[in-house]
Amino acid sequence: MHGVPDLLTMATRVAQARGTAEPAYDVRIVSPRRRVLASGGGRIDVAPLRPSDVLVVPGFEVGAAVDVDGVLARLRPELAAIRAFAAGGGAVVSLCIGAFLLAEAGLLDSRRATTSWLYADQLARRYPKIDVRADQLVVTDRGVTTTAAFSAMYDFALTLIRRNSGESIARTTARIALVDDARTSQAPYVDQAILPAAGSSFADDVKRWLDQHLNAAYDLEQLAAELHVSSRTLLRRFGETTGTTPLEYLQAARVRRAGRLLETTGQTVSRIAGEVGYKDPASFSRLFRRHTGKAPGEYRSQFRRSPADSA
Repeated sequence: MHGVPDLLTMATRVAQARGTAEPAYDVRIVSPRRRVLASGGGRIDVAPLRPSDVLVVPGFEVGAAVDVDGVLARLRPELAAIRAFAAGGGAVVSLCIGAFLLAEAGLLDSRRATTSWLYADQLARRYPKIDVRADQLVVTDRGVTTTAAFSAMYDFALTLIRRNSGESIARTTARIALVDDARTSQAPYVDQAILPAAGSSFADDVKRWLDQHLNAAYDLEQLAAELHVSSRTLLRRFGETTGTTPLEYLQAARVRRAGRLLETTGQTVSRIAGEVGYKDPASFSRLFRRHTGKAPGEYRSQFRRSPADSA
């Protein structure tokens, strides 16, 4: 709730210190309700809704068994306010799983969007008209912006600062706040161990087989034979459920495994490439960068765990 206003205030101070004649960002917390409690129980002072350039919609409290239907039913006044604001031509932004509110309000149909990687599959299943980009941090499509989990609000705020105040102000603000202004993907942060357990659908069976044969050469015909379907049927059924292909899933799974090895072992990049099915380290490095936004060495430098961290 307060992260974006805080960073915009810092940017204003940076601009003022440099003698830049930039107007301060005018930020207010607004609501269709007179009283609002934050998820931690604290009372939030709010102002009535009013015309503005950008409406930023935060996420809501979630748990292991969140009842999305129940949450959205309780937030009908907010949904109506979001629709009305968008109808007036203002830019709308969601933070984290605030994307569910934008989706329920109908703003994300036929648009690209992102959200927390932990809930991206759920968003895609619940709203099949959305093109969910689960690896991206900030996605803007025709005036509607969505962001990944929690700290991605800073990525959005830096984007806003960069657009309105320039690259130099954004970079200095990021340095003061110790915010990473160079990351491009949430893929490095995905932890498969806490994702919802795979079920028993056809797509889940395909994923399990690929996970168990991670370093084997990709062979669509063999995979189809193992699942007792034709290759065309496999691609169709898998695509209908996941919106991707088995090869794309396999590549992402290999990158996740390689990331884990980079974090926890001292193995060379060449050896790690071989362990996840790539004979050519250069090809592996290109794939890894495409998925994570970082070269393997850069990833290791940022995420490598020391013995003390894992003790």
